[in-house]
Amino acid sequence: MHKELISFTENLVRSLVKDPDLVRVQEFLGDEEIIQLEILVPEDDMKVVIGRNGKMANALRILIRAAAYNMGINRVSVNIDSF
Repeated sequence: MHKELISFTENLVRSLVKDPDLVRVQEFLGDEEIIQLEILVPEDDMKVVIGRNGKMANALRILIRAAAYNMGINRVSVNIDSF
């Protein structure tokens, strides 16, 4: 488990949404040992997390990958979904 990366991701996404207690981040080990992070947010907050033309989602992915690289994790995939 990469608790530091999960905590960083949760704090980052929680700062954007209306109800931060509902944000969930799950970690999975994917193909070729790629760490997959699944960000789950309420349906109402998807438009904030995705942003116009996906710009916020791309910025989140860049920040998460940069933080992962600083933690010594080379391969990270980030998926954003709603519930």
